[in-house]
Parts: sequence; C-alpha cells; structure tokens
Amino acid sequence: MWWTELSDLSPSNQSISPRQSEILKLVKARGFVSVELLAEKFSVTTQTIRRDINRLSELGLLRRVHGGVDEPATPHNIAYTARKILNLDAKKRIASVVAGQIPDGASLGFSIGTTPEMVAQALDTHEGLKVYTNNINVAIAALKNPVTDVTIAGGRLRHGDRDVLGLKAEEFFKGYKFDIGIFGVAGVDADGTLLDFHEDEVSARQAILANCRRSYLVLDHSKFGRHAHVRGGWITDVTKIFVDREPPEAIMRLIAKSNAELVICNPDQKT
Repeated sequence: MWWTELSDLSPSNQSISPRQSEILKLVKARGFVSVELLAEKFSVTTQTIRRDINRLSELGLLRRVHGGVDEPATPHNIAYTARKILNLDAKKRIASVVAGQIPDGASLGFSIGTTPEMVAQALDTHEGLKVYTNNINVAIAALKNPVTDVTIAGGRLRHGDRDVLGLKAEEFFKGYKFDIGIFGVAGVDADGTLLDFHEDEVSARQAILANCRRSYLVLDHSKFGRHAHVRGGWITDVTKIFVDREPPEAIMRLIAKSNAELVICNPDQKT
C-alpha cells in the first residue's frame, strides 16, 4: 500500500487533519506508537485514532501494526500524491521565498519533487522565464504562467512521480546552462549527505547542479534525518539552501563553514 498510486484521490480528500499531522510527527520521532497512547495524548477515543491510522495508512504515510502504528517498512519513497500533502504550509512558504529570489527572464532547471513543483507554481506572475524539467508535474505547474516557456525531457515516463529518468534526462540537462537549478532531495543524513531512493534521481539532480550558475536546494524540515539509501552529494554543494525552520545543530555547523547560504523561510526566525 505504501507505494500504491494515489492519483485517483479527489482534491477534497488530498489533505490530512492537524491531529493526523501530529500523529505523523510522533511516529517519526518514536517509531511504534500504540493506539491507547495516541488516544490518551489527543483526548479522543481509540475508535477515532483507528480512523486516523486507517487514513494515514491508506495514503502510505504510516503502517498499521498490531496494537498501533509504525513507520512504513519499504525501500521506496512515499507516493507523489501523498508527499504533496505533507508539510504543505511549510512547502508553500519555501516556494514563496524562492520565487521572490528569481528574476524575470531567468532560465531554470527543475528536478522532480513536490517542493520544486510548488516553486514552479509560485512563479505565476514572473515574466519571460524559461523552464527546463524532466517532470510533468513541474511542467504543468510552470505552464499556468502563459508567458513562461517550458521544455521537458523526452523519454519513458515513470509512474507515480511522472518523470523521465536515466541517460535521456541527464543528456537533456547537459544541453543547457541554467541561470538557476532548483531541486529537492528525499533526505539529508546527519553528516550532510544528500539522499534519494534511486540512482537515476541522483544522476538527474547532479546533472542540473553541474550545469547551472546558481543552485537552490529546497526542502522542509522533515527531510533532516529521513532515511534513504542512495548518496548524492552534500548539502553544502549548493549556492542556497531554503528551509522552513532551522536545521539540526550539526548541519548548521557544516553550512556555517561552507560557501552555501542558508535561507530560513519563516518570519519568526532569522538566518
């Protein structure tokens, strides 16, 4: 169920409640959590908690186990449509700040990812942009601006993420020199290693990084410490890092010693 395609969800159902969001955070921090503990914590019945667990399990965000809930046991990423509703407000803040730092007329190389897609959506009033991407979601978001030129990599589309990967995507990005490359990652390890779930995802991202004048890494706080198994560079390889809240202390130290600029997209915090 964790990797099930969720594109048949209606827009009205593509959301989770504040309590369900808090359950996700709790399970991420602790691992297994019992139904009884959750019911006590949120002052609701066990039946209510089971409905929450069912909803989160259907989306592939958590895994029902006997007596409670746990993190999904899978080497794959969460389905794209499920990722889109996670930390949605944080992603929107990041997208708004990034859009404010992109000038009219810029050429932009976009990777896959829900946060890059939201950045593309936030560029709806810019003039004369040229967007290059291997992801249909990003392309459609960019096309909502009628004066943006959009070019997409050709090849076989991957189900779920709706992207083109492999040599065709790499060669596509190598054919340009972008003003700004914009990409996300599946996770960031404690030592600053950028992580993804597939070697071809890393290769496409690295092709963008190698062929842009400035590089913007966009990620919300949940990516710090999130497990994925394919290495792909370091958090300090980029020009700017856009996050919704301050990263862990060890990551802050790494960034402070590098040439990368940290941009915290939160009005209550300063960089």
